[in-house]
Amino acid sequence: MRGFVSALGLVGALVLLWGQASGAEDETRCLDDAMLVFDASGSMAGTDMNTARPHIDKVREALASVLPSVAPRRHLGLIIYGPDAQSRCESVKLRLKPGPNSAEVIMGEVNGVVPGGQTPLTAAVRDAAEALNFRNKPAVVVLLTDGEETCGGDPCGLARKLREEANDLTIHVIGFKVTGSTWLMPDLGASCMARETGGLSITAANKDELVAALQKTLTCPLFSKAEQ
Repeated sequence: MRGFVSALGLVGALVLLWGQASGAEDETRCLDDAMLVFDASGSMAGTDMNTARPHIDKVREALASVLPSVAPRRHLGLIIYGPDAQSRCESVKLRLKPGPNSAEVIMGEVNGVVPGGQTPLTAAVRDAAEALNFRNKPAVVVLLTDGEETCGGDPCGLARKLREEANDLTIHVIGFKVTGSTWLMPDLGASCMARETGGLSITAANKDELVAALQKTLTCPLFSKAEQ
């Protein structure tokens, strides 16, 4: 009987340890902050041949699916570029500095924006890196766009410059591909920003693919690169 009780005690201890380990894993926090660079240029108001819904609606739905599970684990910030009454290329706005549990705030900003204007994505990525204090600590930029730079910026040149100055910077590029479009070519456009910094370049054609791309780029690894 005493041996049986001891065995039960051992089992109980193992269950407790397993539960503590699982809880610790559930509470894992990402040490690398991330900035979402969101395209709200005029093209985001467009539609494709299969639906009358604008592109930005699909992007909003994808973000709403992903952010609630990411924001508790990673400090996220938001830059929106494009919308401007005069379609100026200077329309790059820091809407939120990286912070905890930011899903609701980010969705509020994204849901409230009206697409319009140009695509100054190079300037937006530069500002995102600065907001992340990229020279002094690891940082991740996730660029979500449905088009190429239209304001004279040099995405590849900027990525090389940032890489040289950075502590540890990764730029991921998610291209929301309009039906029939081939804008995101291997050696053209913003995709080189990912290549220059060791990031991912992903083309998404629908909401489900957008969800998968956002999960790959926003979800943090178990350990910071600086610790590996």
